[in-house]
Amino acid sequence: MSLTIETTANPGQHIILWSKTGCHFCGEIKNYLELNHHHYINLDVADNDGLRDVLEAKYGIRHVPVVEVGRNGTYTAFLETDLEGLARLLAEEAEAAHSSVEIA
Repeated sequence: MSLTIETTANPGQHIILWSKTGCHFCGEIKNYLELNHHHYINLDVADNDGLRDVLEAKYGIRHVPVVEVGRNGTYTAFLETDLEGLARLLAEEAEAAHSSVEIA
């Protein structure tokens, strides 16, 4: 299993990228996250049926990319390759995190 941790732009927001070496869409998402300074953990499912089994149990799929975004142990899965949709999800999660800090 490959684990990569990158820099962060949004403390408190956790991003997990399920990817595979050589996957074009996975590379695009990695580039987007890195260019926008998002911290993420990369789980490479290449040659790892156990990780693909986890994806199947959680989401009913075995393909990547999958991006999980959340905080406090609650995550939203992004199963698309649309970078604009990912940007919206990241912004919504950041806003929710900011709102919960203000309330606390």
